[in-house]
Amino acid sequence: MRVIRRREQHAAVHALYDKGAPIQAISETLGLDRKTVRRYAHAATPEEASLGTGSRRYYQAHAYSPYLHRRWNEGCTDSARLHAEITELGFNGSKRTVRRHLQEIPASGKPAPDKPKTLTVITATWLITSHPDHLDGSGTLKLKKLLARCPELDAVAACFRSFAAMMAERRGHDLESWLASAETTEMKPLQSLARGLRQDFDAVTVGLTLKWNSGKVEGNVNRAKRIKRDGYGRAEFDLLRLQILLSDWAPVTLCNRPTRNGSGPH
Repeated sequence: MRVIRRREQHAAVHALYDKGAPIQAISETLGLDRKTVRRYAHAATPEEASLGTGSRRYYQAHAYSPYLHRRWNEGCTDSARLHAEITELGFNGSKRTVRRHLQEIPASGKPAPDKPKTLTVITATWLITSHPDHLDGSGTLKLKKLLARCPELDAVAACFRSFAAMMAERRGHDLESWLASAETTEMKPLQSLARGLRQDFDAVTVGLTLKWNSGKVEGNVNRAKRIKRDGYGRAEFDLLRLQILLSDWAPVTLCNRPTRNGSGPH
């Protein structure tokens, strides 16, 4: 069952991650994708890890959690019926979304909670990573309460703000002091990030200092990947090269193509 497998994988990842094992090593040991390992490692519970994989409409279902949980505890466990009821209330997601939202309840063997958590991981992350000028009064108040309740997150928010300022103002010479402060927060994700940045310290410093970047190169790489996806990943190098060259020359060819009477371009 998916829920049981997720709990087992979450426990296995934390058994290694809590001992200081890096994400890559855990991925190779357990045979899991690095993104999956990172999601489990940074989630305190398996339920929090599951919130990182849903679609936008999956998160929208949380707005209807009080109603869904109340109806579940009243004995209505038919996800199709519950979907129809909240659709009348304004929900525009699918039946599968509602079914996924409720699948944790029977697995836990306990009644559904009366109401969802007041602050999800996604919301907390958004509050911390948003520019202060982009938060309204309600968001600012939520962020203030969050940081007051958790000093560790206060340190994370301070690191994030200083890194954002360092990027915006191109102060690459401050990278060493930032890494030192990140390593003293005792937050494992931040410490892992600091270790990764130290491995490419010179390149990161240059990237935070100079105005030039590899945006055009990355754009061409993404274009090549898009062309390859159009062939369902089956294009070999020769065919992929030909498709890229034709995509570059197609506009010129069409503009300069002679008309039927040979009098000139279209």
